[in-house]
Amino acid sequence: MAARRAPRLTAAPPAAPAGARGAARPLKRVFDALSFIASSPRPPPASAIAAKLGLAPSSAHRVLGQLADAGLVVREPGSRGFRPSARLAAFARDVLLGDPAQAERHAILEGLASRVGETCNLTMLDRSRVVYLDRVESHWPLRLHLAPGSRVPVHCTASGKLFLATMPAARRAALLRALPLDRHAPATIVEAGALARELEALRRRDLGIDAEEFIVGLVAVAVPVRDRRGRVAAAVAVHAPAARMPLASALGHVDAMRTAAAAIGATLSDE
Repeated sequence: MAARRAPRLTAAPPAAPAGARGAARPLKRVFDALSFIASSPRPPPASAIAAKLGLAPSSAHRVLGQLADAGLVVREPGSRGFRPSARLAAFARDVLLGDPAQAERHAILEGLASRVGETCNLTMLDRSRVVYLDRVESHWPLRLHLAPGSRVPVHCTASGKLFLATMPAARRAALLRALPLDRHAPATIVEAGALARELEALRRRDLGIDAEEFIVGLVAVAVPVRDRRGRVAAAVAVHAPAARMPLASALGHVDAMRTAAAAIGATLSDE
């Protein structure tokens, strides 16, 4: 008769000290509040944050005070809502640029630029400006150079108009009321009503178009990069001199741009 094996004893992983668990809870509440503010279509008030996180109103106000003191959120002018601060937007941009998947995203952009033969950009919205995260330049001698980190207006660039067109209507209307619609070129749309109609048409097409509105002689087309929740996180844009690539020709590359944007979107974290 075979000898029975003695049961193996394994040590359970050490439990976190009670003090550590207690310290983590307030930090989690702060992070959850920050995540809710950053992902909300319009700046949520303290009451909405309290309801979402299951907090007492006094606790929600305490969390918001901590975030405001750290410079991570600010009060939306003219409302009780809170929105991410410029400091938090810069932090988010640094996280995205430092992501190990950035090399993969750059390779996708390189593939698109090779196919299109013109400069391709990856951009995101930073409050009321478009910021360039990455770009692959064309090899043509005539080109517009904008280094990563450069900022351009939202109302007259392809990426900017795309971000405006795809954001919630109430947020778009509030931003358009606050924006100075400066004229950068003869074709810049500087009348608010005309721009609103243009953005609605672009929303239906899920596109951004710059028809020499930012710089005379330069055209651009942008498509959205959506994360795994379907939110517009960034944009892929192609721009070129109109003499070399008329707008109609640029629009002919939209399918390839959407494929690249979907591939980039798949690299974004779903957390």
